[in-house]
Amino acid sequence: MEIRHVRYDHPDAVLLTARVQQEYVERYGDPDATPVDPGDFEPPRGLFLVAYLDGVPVATGGWRAQDASPEGHEDGDAELKRMYVVPEARGRGLARQVLAALEDSAAAAGRSRMVLETGTRQPEAIALYVSCGYVPITKFGLYRDDPLSRCFGTDLAVRPVRGNVLQAEVPGR
Repeated sequence: MEIRHVRYDHPDAVLLTARVQQEYVERYGDPDATPVDPGDFEPPRGLFLVAYLDGVPVATGGWRAQDASPEGHEDGDAELKRMYVVPEARGRGLARQVLAALEDSAAAAGRSRMVLETGTRQPEAIALYVSCGYVPITKFGLYRDDPLSRCFGTDLAVRPVRGNVLQAEVPGR
């Protein structure tokens, strides 16, 4: 697997984002309506990754800086967004590798906590995050009052940095 830093509006990122949105429709009836600006994922206040197997984009994820807000964020948060692995590539540990790269990047950028919102209709996502040390936190964001919503977080300062596995964006890819 190769993990590359790409822009949120890169064609491979757009393709995988559309697929994760379709999965949200299948599981919840609607896509994720959380406002997302491609600029949110520009370093040093964010990062967006695409993972490739044999040159084919198969996984994605990003983080964006968040600070204290009425929606429930705390200063120093890095919010995880658009974590996704295509169904045909699941079960190979790709999500763990993307998550580790995102955590390393957010910690290196000075973010203190990685947070995320997911839902009860994504039990495999919840299992992944819990197995990676995430714990329930106060709900935040657009879905904080939704009974299906679950929020998790982890302290980035107490986890080991695993090293840079990222490659730079390849122009034209």
